[in-house]
Amino acid sequence: MPNALHALLKLLPLCWVFAAGAALAETGGYEIEERAGPFEHPWSFCFLPNGNLLLTERPGSLLHIDADAGSATVIEGVPTTYFAGQGGFLDVVIDPEFEDNNLVYLSYADGDRKSNRTAVFRGRLDGNALVDGKVILAAAADKSTAHHYGGRMAFLEDGTLLLTVGDGFDRRVEAQNLDSHFGKLLRMNRDGSAPSDNPFADRSGPAALILSYGHRNPQGLAVDAESGMLWQHEHGPLGGDEVNLIAAGENYGWPAATHGRDYTGASVSPYVSLDGMQDPKTGWTPSIAPAGLALYQGSLFPAWRGSLFVAALKSRDVRRLTVVDDTVTAEESLFSELGERIRDVRVGPDGALYLLTDGADGRLLRVSPERPADDLVD
Repeated sequence: MPNALHALLKLLPLCWVFAAGAALAETGGYEIEERAGPFEHPWSFCFLPNGNLLLTERPGSLLHIDADAGSATVIEGVPTTYFAGQGGFLDVVIDPEFEDNNLVYLSYADGDRKSNRTAVFRGRLDGNALVDGKVILAAAADKSTAHHYGGRMAFLEDGTLLLTVGDGFDRRVEAQNLDSHFGKLLRMNRDGSAPSDNPFADRSGPAALILSYGHRNPQGLAVDAESGMLWQHEHGPLGGDEVNLIAAGENYGWPAATHGRDYTGASVSPYVSLDGMQDPKTGWTPSIAPAGLALYQGSLFPAWRGSLFVAALKSRDVRRLTVVDDTVTAEESLFSELGERIRDVRVGPDGALYLLTDGADGRLLRVSPERPADDLVD
């Protein structure tokens, strides 16, 4: 049934409506509209102040999406990327002062088969080109695998930039090593330098950029501007996906403490929790493969305010997590009727929820409250 439904929706791309489940009764349901696509292995997107979007395709394209027409224009002046495995172009964010400086930040896989790493490129958007571009950070995490880059970015309220870096797949023990960027959450100034108030700023080398450590392959970040809380999620292996509440300088356990098992079925660690290491706020075993993460503070869906939304690849849905204070109290699965891997989830300036589907023909979808039947008649 999901495959048949997917085929039908591709024939009718303008708008479709799904009945609301019990958990959506307060909102009166939702409708999902295709806004743009198809895209080749899209990874992430962000909104510009004028309502248009920037969107990354892993093979190495940064696209400017016209929000009204849904048309895409390729942006020139981007770096060359290593497109293999999970590598390629990853996240894109704009500077907090974008309306004054037009700065865009792009995370990507830098290097080649023998030596590659997660990097951040910054350029000034001028029309449909990035000018004055430069690499502001190349993570101290060189590897020969094409997996576990992390690559998610977000700005904190103080204007510093966060970047997640994965454990490189076969370098997982390095997640506990402060002299390496494998398995870390990094915090940097907007030029890539280390802030003087980072938890390990008094140490030389890679440690000066580290905000937290003991991560596997973190691909979700959400900053709660109202409370100051920083939420993160990361992929486990066979199970052990985690949602964490990040505190500066803390150790989040991987691979010393985990609920996951190796892909061979072997134990990664005999411990699921250890003193001195932070436990996740929630997680999934078996794995749902969490990708993007968003905190909903919009007005279109009042019942969703304060919820975390987790895009999931393996389970082909989005998980809505109800959060009370610093505790995840409930979970529900949404949008599984699409039958698609969801790569990213964002809240638009209009208060709608936007989804990015994964694969060779990924699509940008908009979720909004269901309109009355009379409004759907031409």
